[in-house]
Amino acid sequence: MVPADTVVAPPPGGGTVVAPPPEPPVFEMKGVSKAFGDTVLFTDTSLTIRRGETLSIIGESGCGKSIWLKMMIGLIPVDEGSISFHGDDVTQMNAEGLGRVRRRVGYLFQGGALFDSMSVLDNVGYALREHTSMTEEEIRSRVITCIENVNLNRRILDQWPGELSGGMRKRVALARAIAIEPEVVLYDEPTQGLDPQSITIIAELISTLQQDLQITSVLVTHDMRCAFSVSDRIAMVHERGMPYVGTTQQIASSEAPAVREFVSEALEELEGTEGFEGLSGSPHPAGDT
Repeated sequence: MVPADTVVAPPPGGGTVVAPPPEPPVFEMKGVSKAFGDTVLFTDTSLTIRRGETLSIIGESGCGKSIWLKMMIGLIPVDEGSISFHGDDVTQMNAEGLGRVRRRVGYLFQGGALFDSMSVLDNVGYALREHTSMTEEEIRSRVITCIENVNLNRRILDQWPGELSGGMRKRVALARAIAIEPEVVLYDEPTQGLDPQSITIIAELISTLQQDLQITSVLVTHDMRCAFSVSDRIAMVHERGMPYVGTTQQIASSEAPAVREFVSEALEELEGTEGFEGLSGSPHPAGDT
């Protein structure tokens, strides 16, 4: 992204060309603090999410990664700081305002969070019935499109979540998250508990959906292979903040001890495999880029 007032090229005949200001971020979190009793998760933490990017949030278990996602859309309030969505402060919104934000953001919960008492059709179509005036025929058509987008067969529409494998349930949950045609999808541990083949499928789907639907994606994940394969940038939670934010290459080659300790084992496993050659190349400090 070109910073504001950056000269990018001389025009014919001399003079200068000044780049336009950068596009405002989709989400912008400034000075966010959050604690539960004596457990402090974040102190004065800031992060921006750019339109069309895929950003992964990594860090130790219990550091607050999933809480961060929930704060982004007002499911959990911040203690201090602001969170804006397209410039509107989420932390100051009433229930109606939050509802409008959430209808523009898809959410893939840990474990999928499908309704066991509903069929696949009704699970994926739930938000469409709740928040749109679509007919049942239109809902069914939209559900079929979403199911096929996540590489599932429409024959499962009348099945129950309990009849599906773990990987299929995650894909149904992803179909539900994109059914409302969101601008942003938040993924909370999308590959947790899955076998290697299902992990690969989910990671490929995240990339494909981001490219095909032009959505912005934010992942919370422990899976470094997924993080490095799908992300444009990675943010690492450490010591109640996000001091390390950068491209996958910058994170992979960072000399910061906390980053090296967290990602080195994963990088050793990934190095030399298809798509990851040279990932941990020359050193480059991670920073908010």
